[in-house]
Amino acid sequence: MDEDVKGRTTRISRAHQAVATRRRIVEAAGRFFIRDGYAATTLQQIADEAGVAVQTVYFHFGNKRTLLKELVDVASVGDDQPVALLDRPWVQELHTAPGGAETVAVWLRTSCEIFGRVTPVLRIVRDAAGSDPEMAAQWEINQQQRHTAHRALAEVLDAKGALRPGLTVDEAADILFALISLEIYVLLTVERGWAPEQWERWAGRTVSDAVLAQPGPAD
Repeated sequence: MDEDVKGRTTRISRAHQAVATRRRIVEAAGRFFIRDGYAATTLQQIADEAGVAVQTVYFHFGNKRTLLKELVDVASVGDDQPVALLDRPWVQELHTAPGGAETVAVWLRTSCEIFGRVTPVLRIVRDAAGSDPEMAAQWEINQQQRHTAHRALAEVLDAKGALRPGLTVDEAADILFALISLEIYVLLTVERGWAPEQWERWAGRTVSDAVLAQPGPAD
C-alpha cells in the first residue's frame, strides 16, 4: 500500500477512535450525573466507567463542567455531530410548512423529542447552578439559547403572516419562550404524569390561541 494512503488511513482510524472515546466518556458521565448528581461524581469514576485513563478525560474535556456542557449539547440535538440545532434538517420543515399551525406543529414535535432527551440533563445543570457560579452562568446561557431559538420561530411565523394581529415578533418570541418551556414540560409530564403526546397537544392549542392569527368567520 502506498505510504500516503497508509498515512491517511491511519489518521482517519485515529480520528474515529477519538470520536468513539469522547462518546463513551459523555455517555458514562450522563449515567453518573443522572444517578448520583453532578457534585458527587468524579472524573475518575467517569473514566473507569468509560474504560479510559482519567488523563484521557482531561485531554478531551479539561474539566467536569465542560463535560456536562457537552452532555447538554448532545442531548439537545440527539447526536455528537458538529451541527447547531438551528442548522438541522427539521428547521427547513418550518419554512416549508404551509401555515402557522403546521409550522408550530413541526416545532412542538421536535421540542417534545428534545425535551424527552434533555430533561434529566438540564435538571442537573439547574440543580448545580444553586451552588456553582459557573453552572449558574451555563444555565443562563442555555436559557438565552432557548430564547434565540424561539425568536427564530417567531420570525418564521411573522414572515408567513401567521402572527396574531398587533403582536410583535419580540412579544411572540417571549410568549413562545414561556409556553414551550422545559419547566412547564417537566411540571406536566414528570410531576403531573402527562404523556409527552398529551403535552404536545396541549402546547399546540395553547400556542395557537396565544400567538397565531385566528381564522375569521365563514362567509
